[in-house]
Amino acid sequence: MALKIPQIGLNTMLKDGYKHMQGLDEAVYRNIAATRELSQITRTSLGPNGRNKMVINHLEKLFVTNDAATIIKELEVIHPAAKLLVGASQQQEAEMGDGTNFVVVFAGELLQQAEYLLKMGLHPSEVIDGFEVAVKKSFEILQTLSVHTLENAHSKSDLVALVKPAIASKQYGYEDLLAELVASAALEIMPKNASQFNVDSVRVVKIMGGSIHDTAVVKGMVFGREAEGIVTKATNAKIAIFTCPIDVSLTETKGTVLIHNAKEMLNFSKGEESKLEEVVKQIADAGVKVVVTGSGCGELALHFMNRYGIMVVKVLSKFDIRRLCKVVGATALTRMGAPTPEEMGFCEFVESVEIGSDRCTVFRQDGESTKTATIVLRGGTTNAIDDLERAIDDGVNVIKAAVKDGRLVPGAGAAEIELARQLTSFGERTAGLNQYAIKKFAEAFEVIPRTLAENAGLDSTEVLSRMYASHHANNISTGVDVEGEDNSVLDASKSGIYDLLVVKQMAIKLATHAACTILSVDQIIMSKPAGGPKAPQQSKGEEMDD
Repeated sequence: MALKIPQIGLNTMLKDGYKHMQGLDEAVYRNIAATRELSQITRTSLGPNGRNKMVINHLEKLFVTNDAATIIKELEVIHPAAKLLVGASQQQEAEMGDGTNFVVVFAGELLQQAEYLLKMGLHPSEVIDGFEVAVKKSFEILQTLSVHTLENAHSKSDLVALVKPAIASKQYGYEDLLAELVASAALEIMPKNASQFNVDSVRVVKIMGGSIHDTAVVKGMVFGREAEGIVTKATNAKIAIFTCPIDVSLTETKGTVLIHNAKEMLNFSKGEESKLEEVVKQIADAGVKVVVTGSGCGELALHFMNRYGIMVVKVLSKFDIRRLCKVVGATALTRMGAPTPEEMGFCEFVESVEIGSDRCTVFRQDGESTKTATIVLRGGTTNAIDDLERAIDDGVNVIKAAVKDGRLVPGAGAAEIELARQLTSFGERTAGLNQYAIKKFAEAFEVIPRTLAENAGLDSTEVLSRMYASHHANNISTGVDVEGEDNSVLDASKSGIYDLLVVKQMAIKLATHAACTILSVDQIIMSKPAGGPKAPQQSKGEEMDD
């Protein structure tokens, strides 16, 4: 009988199918390589001259965009280290609504610089310590770089100047037009206490056709469907909102009706009709001119609504029903019947209008300050309108962040170069091994102006050297001139290119945290994926034949 020698190691403790990787080569460097690949994807989309990405998701929906948040969301990343980077950028999107590309690119560059230090012999914990010292120092430096402040949130010119750089990074060339629209919409719903600004109060409705120059701001709400009945207009209207269907009420249990002759048959259907007419008459007697339903509207009910001159609008989105209740001051009713005065809303103007080739219903408040503004977007293709919506969304989120903390730092890569310059001199004065990590942290900031220059087709080395020369002469607002032809630089403050300090601070914090988390990993233990055998994949040759 042969002697069985037991295996020694981690694999004997775990089930079959587990993968185990450890050490710098297997775990850390692999993680850094994965994050580098992800940051390279979004890096070319940074700035006004960023390239578009064509992403087709698992539902075969096409996205053509340079918005990093959308690209990352639709990529379905499965690598665990890259997922940490995705999580950091999604948190930035949720918190600030802007700066997602900065998080991915900066974190990827930090890890690349860390890889150099690890290969030189530093321990990961020493690199992490140095990065944590550097990030605290960078926050201190960032506070001193504030060159402008949003003083009046109710000033259109101030809001346009604030929003324009954020929109230019997504829709370069249309920033003037879109910034005006976003500022106008924001001012419509801006409360007296600006810090209570709510991004949900600015809606976007996309209507195909026309051009971007036909885009307009409408006070109130716009719905992309026309009124159901023959009444298409109402002024100074009381509004009743129902979430239930407007139709003959049905019992929950099945019932059998025994009818003996034609007279009983007529009386039975007439009874239903008279009951429904009575309900509609009660609604009309209450003074209601417009009925909004979140469900269907039966033909008989619609007939009586038309007879009593009531306009019927169908809104199938529960989210839109809630918003409309907020705009008109109504309460959504779950029962069919006449509403009380407290449950009714009021709107000055409700009408069906034709925008392009689509008929829409507009709820407009002209007299008082409305609680919702709608930007009606026009464009030639679905992808173009979707991308415009993302740019507007970024602009609105920038206003939301600015009303809480209005400090602005120079944009166009100027703040990053100044941070790199001051952090480098701080690193040289720091004793111990931390100085190497601090210097590399400072060097990582160069990736933003370098990328801006590369994406604009400029010589990044020459642009960076000119920026450093200008910053050493205490011109802290010198940034990349993406419109220049001879690798020139510009004064970002004079050109009106600003970044929000609070957005930049949050982005640096999240990127550094993600990079330090990935560096602190020394082992990867992966279990066998759940599920049965996978379906056979089609060969590339067969796909080409199709």
